[in-house]
Amino acid sequence: MQRTSTRNIVKAMVGNHAVAYAVMQAKPQVLAVYPITPQTTMLEKLSEYVDSGKLKARMIRVESEHSAMASIYGAALAGARVFTATASQGLLYMTEMIYWAGGQRVPIVAAVATRAIASPWSILDDHQDFVSKRDAIWIQMMAENVQEAYDLTLQAFRISENPNVLLPVMMGFDGFILTHTMERVEVLPDDVVDSFLPPREFNLIDFSDPVGIGPVATPDDYIFFRHQAQKAMERAKAVIDQVGREFEELAGRGYGSTECYLCDDAEYLVVSMGAWTGDARVAVDRVREKGIRAGLLKIRAFRPFPKEVVRNVVRKARGVMVLDRAVSYGSGGVLGIEVKSASYGLDVPIHDVIGGLGGKDVRPMHVEKALEDLAVGALEEERWLL
Repeated sequence: MQRTSTRNIVKAMVGNHAVAYAVMQAKPQVLAVYPITPQTTMLEKLSEYVDSGKLKARMIRVESEHSAMASIYGAALAGARVFTATASQGLLYMTEMIYWAGGQRVPIVAAVATRAIASPWSILDDHQDFVSKRDAIWIQMMAENVQEAYDLTLQAFRISENPNVLLPVMMGFDGFILTHTMERVEVLPDDVVDSFLPPREFNLIDFSDPVGIGPVATPDDYIFFRHQAQKAMERAKAVIDQVGREFEELAGRGYGSTECYLCDDAEYLVVSMGAWTGDARVAVDRVREKGIRAGLLKIRAFRPFPKEVVRNVVRKARGVMVLDRAVSYGSGGVLGIEVKSASYGLDVPIHDVIGGLGGKDVRPMHVEKALEDLAVGALEEERWLL
């Protein structure tokens, strides 16, 4: 149960401004900005903070998203705390440098205001852009609401810079649904954030003995570095949960890689990630009133995927449905694939429910109907909410 800290400050903010506020408090030294809907107003707000002196940082106004990631990649290698944000086609344009940052295990925080990928063109929300980077050696965390977007941004810096991790972190939050929606947000006082997130105190390079970064590697070295990255991802699971517990001590809001709602006695389980988790929670309550023992498993950390937790929760259910806002075409819902992989060998049917693509409206009643069908064995293996 979440509790309110007496030190928290209550504000009303849209998601973009909540993330910008968290970034200001994190005190990065270098920002790279390039506008793209729906994250543009976040970088505009950060520009205001820099111009007013509230944030003492170098803001680089670049000509593309590729340059945005390239510039903060270099700054992070030199020891700076860095941040950028993007969405959709911008994230795709950034892809080459996304892989460089992940492969070099550089501490970076990037916010992704999730948005559908062309073609056809859309500026509205789904998760296709975010999940497309699942193999880029980035930690990926997804917020359910504006409060989580603020909280996870602060935690992302702490996780990324942890010596046992040293991986870039991507904080995803749903475009327009969260970026442009105003909610009640509890922010921490600056001094509390300072205690939670002290200045970065290490460099990845030694200026007294300069070296080249990212040289060609022999096959033996290449697979060694990739194995080290996999081990860092596995260590990150414990760090994510530990940072979440430490954040709870300060803010009264508990975090971790997953969150369960009414899972203990649930016979039927819905798995979700992102803003429509709130709709799924309402649907669970509604079907409970009809006598269907349903529960909700929220995935907060998509990478590293919490497969052990998912498996332990799924094994207790009679049926599972996974809400997916992204598709691996020719295979199925992306989150559904992850859940099925984690649950391999369990005698539990797992169904994909794919919807919300390109901003298509999904409401609690849609999830409620799917849960009812799951309980009576009438839910298809793959259902699209068209």
